[in-house]
Amino acid sequence: MSVKAKYQPVLDLGLKLGIKDGDVSEENGILKIKGMAGTQYEKNVLWDKIKEIGGEKPSDIKANITVEDDSVYHRHTVKSGESLSKIAKHYYGDPMKYTKIFDANTNILKNPDVIHPDQVLVIPNL
Repeated sequence: MSVKAKYQPVLDLGLKLGIKDGDVSEENGILKIKGMAGTQYEKNVLWDKIKEIGGEKPSDIKANITVEDDSVYHRHTVKSGESLSKIAKHYYGDPMKYTKIFDANTNILKNPDVIHPDQVLVIPNL
């Protein structure tokens, strides 16, 4: 199996996330990838996939992934049935950090218990 085939799920995820300026090459059994993720969260998701396939410190891939917008951790579009605590659990692993999301979005939110589908929320860096 080629290294590119091994890491194809990473490349597919990059396409799904809309990674910009992507470049992939293979040299001497090492896959080299580069590109620009929209946010730190997207970069982390890519690295999580790389580690899932290659282990904690893979030696057969070199990735240079930059971040276009480092002013936020991510921008999240609310889906039906979500709450700030569910969103906080997804991004931070802690539902009680919902107040961080609320505080970062007081320009569009007046009550942390009321959010609506299709609202785009800033998920702040912690």
